[in-house]
Amino acid sequence: MRKIKVCAHISMDGIIRPDEGADDFRNGAWSTPFRSPAGAAKLAEKQGSGYDLLLGRTTYDEWAGFWPAVKDGPFAKDINGATKYVATHRPESLAWGPVGNLGTDVIEGIRRLKSTDGPDLVVWGSTTLIPVMLEQGLVDEMLLLVYPVLLGPGKGPFTGKIGAREFALIDSNATPTGVVVSSYRHVRSL
Repeated sequence: MRKIKVCAHISMDGIIRPDEGADDFRNGAWSTPFRSPAGAAKLAEKQGSGYDLLLGRTTYDEWAGFWPAVKDGPFAKDINGATKYVATHRPESLAWGPVGNLGTDVIEGIRRLKSTDGPDLVVWGSTTLIPVMLEQGLVDEMLLLVYPVLLGPGKGPFTGKIGAREFALIDSNATPTGVVVSSYRHVRSL
C-alpha cells in the first residue's frame, strides 16, 4: 500500500493562492523572498525521492508549463520522472508524462491507486483535491512549509468539510529566512 503525503507552501493564515494581486503574486511569487538553500535541502530531505505525484488539473497545467524545461536542480529529475496521476475531465489533453488519469470518480481512483504497490504519492498545490482527500481520510502525512506572511483571502488546503483530524508532529525546523518546515503523521479522525 502506498502512502499519500501532502506538501504545501502556505502562509501563516493557511493560504496557498491569494485572491488578489498580480498573477505572479498569485502563482507563488509571495514565497520567493523566503526561499533559501537550507529550505530547499530540508524540503528535499522531507519529501524524499522516487515518488509519484497526485495533482489537480490546475496544478498539473501550471507545472507542465514549467518543469519540463528544468533539467537541473534538487527536484527536477524526480518531478519530471514521476508518474503524474491527475484529477481531470480531459485526460486526452495530458501531454506531460509519464501520466495517468484518476478516472471519473477521483476518490475511488485515489483509493485504488493507494492500495497498489509502488512509490509514495506526493500531492503539491491542488487546493481543490487536498480538502477532499483529507475529508475522505486518505492523507497519511503532511509536510507544511509555513512562510512568515499573511496573505488574506485566497485558497488553501484546509477548506471545505474536512472534519476534525489529529496529526502527530514528526519534526519541525526553521530556515534562516523564517520558513517553518514541519512534517506530521495522521493519527486519527476525531
